[in-house]
Amino acid sequence: MSVTRTVSVRNFRENMSKFLTESQEKGVHFVIMKHSVAVAHVLPASQSDTHEELAKDIARARKEVKQGKTFSSDEVRHILGL
Repeated sequence: MSVTRTVSVRNFRENMSKFLTESQEKGVHFVIMKHSVAVAHVLPASQSDTHEELAKDIARARKEVKQGKTFSSDEVRHILGL
């Protein structure tokens, strides 16, 4: 079971290396918060992930954005329960 932790932008910036190591080694998912609003996520890259898979994911995401398949910040807050 994965663990999710929230950290402030400032804390993340000051301890980025520590958080990235923890994410990769322990599988921790970090939600980066700015003024109580989630602004970013840090997820561990699994060893099965490849650059090719990442490139495909990015291409698919760009296509979805071009098609207008996006979420407003209000929708994201609602999805995250904020």
